Amino acid sequence: MAGQQFQYDDSGNTFFYFLTSFVGLIVIPATYYLWPRDQNAEQLRLKSLRRTHGRCLWYRLRLMKSQQSVVPTLKKAALLFGWAVFIFLAYKVSKLDREYQEYNPYEVLNLDAGASVSEIKKQYRVLSLKYHPDKGGDEAMFMKIAKAYSALTNEESRRNWENHGNPDGPRVTSFGIALPAWIVDQKNSMLVLLVYGLAFMVILPVVVGTWWYRSIRYSGDQILINTTQLFMHFMYKTPTMNMKRLVMVLTAAFEFDPRSNKEAIIRPTDNIEVPQLIRELGNINVKKKEPPFCYPYSLKARVLVLTHLARMEVSENIEEDQRFVVKKCPALLQEMINVGCQLTMMATSRGGFHAPRLSSIENCMKLSQMVVQGLREAKSPLLQLPYFEEEHLRYCISKKYKVRSIQDLVRLKDSDRRNMLRFLGEEKYDEVMAVLGSFPHISMDTKLQVLDDEDSNNITAGSIVTVTVTLTRKKMTEVFEKEQDTQAPAEETNTEEAQGDAIKNKTKVWQNKHKGPKRAAKSKKKKLTKKRPVSQQQAKGDKAKQANGNVAGNEVAVVAKEEEEDLSDKGSESDEAEGNKDSPSERDEESDKQSDTEVDEIAGDDEEEWEALQQSIQRRERALLETKSKVTHPVYSLYFPEEKQEWWWLYITDRKDQTLVSMPYHVCTLKDTEEVELKFPAPSKTGNYQYSVILRSDSYMGLDKVKPLKLEVHEAKAMLDNHPQWDIPETEEEEEDQEDSDGIEESEEDDEDND
Repeated sequence: MAGQQFQYDDSGNTFFYFLTSFVGLIVIPATYYLWPRDQNAEQLRLKSLRRTHGRCLWYRLRLMKSQQSVVPTLKKAALLFGWAVFIFLAYKVSKLDREYQEYNPYEVLNLDAGASVSEIKKQYRVLSLKYHPDKGGDEAMFMKIAKAYSALTNEESRRNWENHGNPDGPRVTSFGIALPAWIVDQKNSMLVLLVYGLAFMVILPVVVGTWWYRSIRYSGDQILINTTQLFMHFMYKTPTMNMKRLVMVLTAAFEFDPRSNKEAIIRPTDNIEVPQLIRELGNINVKKKEPPFCYPYSLKARVLVLTHLARMEVSENIEEDQRFVVKKCPALLQEMINVGCQLTMMATSRGGFHAPRLSSIENCMKLSQMVVQGLREAKSPLLQLPYFEEEHLRYCISKKYKVRSIQDLVRLKDSDRRNMLRFLGEEKYDEVMAVLGSFPHISMDTKLQVLDDEDSNNITAGSIVTVTVTLTRKKMTEVFEKEQDTQAPAEETNTEEAQGDAIKNKTKVWQNKHKGPKRAAKSKKKKLTKKRPVSQQQAKGDKAKQANGNVAGNEVAVVAKEEEEDLSDKGSESDEAEGNKDSPSERDEESDKQSDTEVDEIAGDDEEEWEALQQSIQRRERALLETKSKVTHPVYSLYFPEEKQEWWWLYITDRKDQTLVSMPYHVCTLKDTEEVELKFPAPSKTGNYQYSVILRSDSYMGLDKVKPLKLEVHEAKAMLDNHPQWDIPETEEEEEDQEDSDGIEESEEDDEDND
């Protein structure tokens, strides 16, 4: 039996196979993930946003960064160098001799398989004369030719070749190791051990330990765990948190502490510049000795946030630190909202402490809007627009226009808007209108139901209520077009009715005169119908009408004219006469038809409910499987240093009790339409409840949406102890007896109806 032999590569050729595979495994994925994206596409995107976002701070910083950045060039150079090495190694491997291939003597002699003995001898003589060492030929090639000739002419050699693939018989199986032989050489043993020890006992543990230490310090949203614990402590300690206290807690985050975050910097000039800003800002609770609010990093971060909200000018060093602090604030505020929701759920499930108030959570949302727009809480939302200053607001809030919000400015007529904004030039006015047209306009539709229930529209005490909210995002330009379309016919009607205000007043009085008697007549007739005694003849007539399937409501219907009342009375009398003439068998047939139609309608409703349920399940499955991009629409923010996407919070509240009914859902994928399901348990007591579905932006001020939600809670159905479907007969005799008893009961009911 052939032996086995392991040998290292003395020539170092097979080592190239290992290097080629190793470099390929690194270069190919790195090119896919690290190759810089098309800079032209980014430049085209920025160019398309120039008209609306050209004055934004993040836009100007992005242009400067794209012009000065060298990182994409370095990435391309490194990846191209890796590909050059990979191609060189592949070329080197392709030139290596194939050592492990099947031996074929016909190929050595350049003959076709199955050649005759005479052809083999003739070819051997030709090749031996060519490659014989005495004739100046290649000795190695001559040995191969002689071996191939022996394998085809000698019987024993031919049998060995056919059985073992080698004319010399079975040979040792060798396994080549794709490492050069000098690695296991005794002279280099200490060097190799040193390299192995340094790589696996020093470098690898340090790299893994550093990664693990950094990863355990952060949560899933890349927020320091210490910061989350800090927020939880203060929200537990102060459930009702005003805006000033909220800013203090926000700026105490450990992201701004140089000991926890190397990006945070404490400069020597802070001792001079920060006190100057404090004097300009006024009262910011500097003397508060409660840690960590009294620490230098917290005080500096608080000053930087407040100067950003006040839109104050600062020095270059302070401005750089301010941008770092402001960029961190939206993510920190989102973490604070998450902490507030967790404490609220813990308080409702366990009890024992006060949950954060609704005002505290909503203040976090408002502060996010303020930070993105660089505005204080009491400032007008109109200051989000370009070229709007404090002195210009007096034109807007005048008695003539009364424009106090973005919506008021959109609803204004174009002529009035131009007249009000006459302090702007033509170019500035067009830019303001372009920016205003890019603002989002959200429409919100709600659907209330109880999933996985027989009657999904019936809300019972303690059931899980699902509110499906459909959000549709449009631009304000579409609202402009709608306003113009509605204003055009209104102007036409005004020109037609411009004869005088007296005619309008007369028409209104005329309408009011006719509306009053109609309502009075309706109410009187309703009262009369309630007080009217029902005689036995009328009761018999009503029964006959129900048997015929006729509508017997003409006597109770409210009409405006006496002629219609007479006609309806005549029609009802004729229907009663025809009904009395019908035979009992015809009445039974019509009642059966009516019952069949009712059954068909019920079956159709059940099918519709089943289809709607299946569609909702499929939508939920698709939402779980597909991952939507969080890149929605860039926010117009004049003073925010980073490109911000439009995100929203959606939640349900009870304004009467000032509590959260459903936890805020962070909508991060709203491009055109988005469907969100909010679930909450129905109240344990029956009655009517008034809730509010609130959609709040995390970037824009004054664009929040509130929609009332009425909830009518009924008593839960009692659990059935016995049901006819549960009575399963054990034998066939019991089943036949049950069917006979059912048939007897049905026949008795039919006899009673005929009587």
